[in-house]
Amino acid sequence: MRLTNAPAWHGFKRYAAVTLPLVLLAACSTTENIPPGIVKPATPVVAPPVVVVPPQQAELKSLIALQDRLYDVAAPLLVNNALLCRNNARNLLGFTAKTKYSFTAEFIAAASSLGLTDQLQITGVLAGSGAAKVGLQRGDLLVAIQDKPVPVGADAERQTALMLGPLVNGRNNIKVTVARNGANQTMNVPLTRACAFGIELGNTDNVISYADGRRVLVSTGMMKFTQNDDELALVIAKEMAHNSLTHASRQRNTATMTGVIDNLIRLRPDTTSLSGAAGVKPYPQQLDAAADKLSLYMVARAGYKVDNAAAFWQRLATQYPATVLNGYTAIHPATDYRMSAIQQAVADIQAKQAGGAVIQP
Repeated sequence: MRLTNAPAWHGFKRYAAVTLPLVLLAACSTTENIPPGIVKPATPVVAPPVVVVPPQQAELKSLIALQDRLYDVAAPLLVNNALLCRNNARNLLGFTAKTKYSFTAEFIAAASSLGLTDQLQITGVLAGSGAAKVGLQRGDLLVAIQDKPVPVGADAERQTALMLGPLVNGRNNIKVTVARNGANQTMNVPLTRACAFGIELGNTDNVISYADGRRVLVSTGMMKFTQNDDELALVIAKEMAHNSLTHASRQRNTATMTGVIDNLIRLRPDTTSLSGAAGVKPYPQQLDAAADKLSLYMVARAGYKVDNAAAFWQRLATQYPATVLNGYTAIHPATDYRMSAIQQAVADIQAKQAGGAVIQP
């Protein structure tokens, strides 16, 4: 799910200047003598006002937190694996930007309360990218690109993408002007060679992930199942590997996968369409094992651990076997065959790490 983040605003109560003298006077008055046998009434405790967060704002903030974690874990996988992404590596600016109109109508008010307006605001910066290196920050407002004003309004996101498209080829950097704390700053953002896969959050509790050739989707259910960033990196990298190896097209699954991802990135997905395996064909064991091998190299190159890869996938298959419809193992059923390939790849990677060799297949 494409979401955005925005600065959190904290309100503070302002008390009148007379408060302190009143407190001091009250303290002096407590010196009065209380007759024996008379119990002085306790000072009533006034509970602080309860701040009620609108349900849609709370829901949006929860999804944003998951999206942030997904992006953070995906960043080193994308930046450090351009070599292994084959024909899917591109020059990237390394940031995402949204407006309040990036959401469906029911969430526009919630997005506005989180600080989004009709002007594009940077909502995520890819760690290790050129954008991160020059200091672009979440919350910066996009003002101009190559000295041309950035569009605003309901269609700003699409128009700006069209503006940027022709600029990333044949250049080393792009001039970006942002507004921060009321002042404009201009930076030359170096382009970063990285895997050009979109990373999406799927709004479903199903423990699942998908790849359609150009995007990777990881469900909220899968994110909650993973116990640490190393495990989440395994899931993301596995789908990146399927994309790099063109498995969706070889399986004639591209259109089906695309439809499933388009549905699940909505804030209100149509869960009735997820019947059976949602029309997705299970991967043959050879293709699945090939993706496992490539993904483990991607994980290692990104600095994540591969030691417990077999244990993670085995735990997933045990808790969500192939009989669980719309679950991960239903479309990746060859668990035993995969375990052998995973263990061999892990051994090869560990040997290369120990010997100081380049980590690549």
